[in-house]
Order: sequence, then C-alpha cells, then structure tokens
Amino acid sequence: MPQASTHNTPVATAFFRIAVRDQFQFYSGRVKIVILDAYTANPGDLDWGGFESLGQLQTHDRTPPRLVIERASDAEIVLTNKTVIDAEAINCLAKLRYIGVLATGYNVVNLVAAGARGVPVTNIPAYSTPAVAQMVFAHVLNLTQHVSAHAGSVRRGDWAKCPDFCFWNEPLTELKGQTFGVIGLGQIGRETACLAKAFGMQVIAYNHRPPKELPDSIEMVELDEVFCQSDILSLHCPLTEKNQHLVNVDRLKKMKPNALLINTARGPLVNTEALAWA
Repeated sequence: MPQASTHNTPVATAFFRIAVRDQFQFYSGRVKIVILDAYTANPGDLDWGGFESLGQLQTHDRTPPRLVIERASDAEIVLTNKTVIDAEAINCLAKLRYIGVLATGYNVVNLVAAGARGVPVTNIPAYSTPAVAQMVFAHVLNLTQHVSAHAGSVRRGDWAKCPDFCFWNEPLTELKGQTFGVIGLGQIGRETACLAKAFGMQVIAYNHRPPKELPDSIEMVELDEVFCQSDILSLHCPLTEKNQHLVNVDRLKKMKPNALLINTARGPLVNTEALAWA
C-alpha cells in the first residue's frame, strides 16, 4: 500500500472561507490539507510546495473507499481527483471546511451533503479544454478515416502489394457538410464546436439552460433533435443524478444508423447495455 507523505512547515497558517448560502466568513489558523489521490495530478514531476506553504500537507498516491474517512479524519481541507467523497464521509469529517476537486467533473463529491454542512466545493473547469477537444477529434478522425487500420495495413505491406496507387481497406468519410452535435455547451463543448466548424461541419447544440452568448454559426436545438440530426454526437455535460443514462435505448433509436457517439465526459451518461444493443 502506498505510504503517506507528510510535510510539516514551521508556520502553518492559511485562510479559507466557509460558504453558507450567500454569506462568507473567513477563518485563520493551523490547517491540515489531505490529498487523497495525489499521483494522478503529480506522479513525481511537480512540486507540492504551494500547498505546503498553506498548512500541514499529507499526500496519498491513491485512497481506496474504505480509507477515505480515516485518512481525512482531522483535515480541514481535502483535495481529490477521482476518489469519491460521499455523504457518509462528509458527515464524519468533523473538521472539514473545504473540498477541492483537482479535475473538471465534480460528481465524485456529494454536493447535497457538502451544502448541508456549508462546506464549499470547487473544481477546475478550464485546465484541459483544448486537450479534451483535440481528443474528441482524434477519435472522430480515427473513426471516419480509419487511421489506425490503414497504418497497420501499410506496415503489413498491403499497399506495396496493391496494383493501384489508390489504396484503402475501409471507406473514408468526408466531414465537411456533416452535422456535428454537442450536448453541453460549456468551455469544452464550445472549443469542440469550433474545431467542428474548422472542418466545415454544421454544428447544432443542446444545453440544459440557454447560453448567455451563442458562438457564431451554432444552432441551438432541443435535446431529442440533437440525437435525430447528428452524424457525430459529442457529450460534454457534467454527470448529475438527473442526466445519468442520458443516452438510453429511446434516444439511441432516434440516431442515424451510421452516426458516431463520442463521450469524453463521464461514462454513466451512457447506458452501456443500451449502447451494446444498438
């Protein structure tokens, strides 16, 4: 089991705020900071010095569910990437004053329980925006141009043996003019939509609330219409209790027979059994 790393500083004073509805109070004093799954954010090439300057820092490479309460028992500040902090943990951590999610998705924290105790929860919404959008189109290009399959075929000598200069073993799909659907028009959704426009695609989108500013050339449609019209559908919404299995049997039936579904958000947005059936 990975050993905890504890760093002590001579002066461990930090300021943090406790959110109770719309009111904020400021506290100061010696604080303990626990990072439950530090390896994901820092496998050894980064420095936790910034956190060490705020208080007594304790890092764990990974934390199984059964050890969450034990390791965070006397911490005022708990940081997590993918380790779940559920209602039981939140209610058991008497000193807890703040939860920081070292990622964009915040479904790993029970927000209701945190809110009931007045514990603020923050995430990092924009650290990977270009990278995720690029990953979407890495999948799109691989699925429509069959890059991996063709590279393997060339390595096997299939092209060299072909009597014709033009060689392909899978049909290639022209993206220009295709309809690209986006569900969740946040920063990542918008970045992905921009890439789709650069490929000459028509972009339609659905968001759970109307965006204050609509990017150029994006048509907002109803949720079911995104499923019906899209040649490629990309998911970019956070996972909540309300949208779990957003992609289900009924909505999959609405999609075009050869449509592509790209999910770089959270897995439970898709009913995988329904997807396998489709």
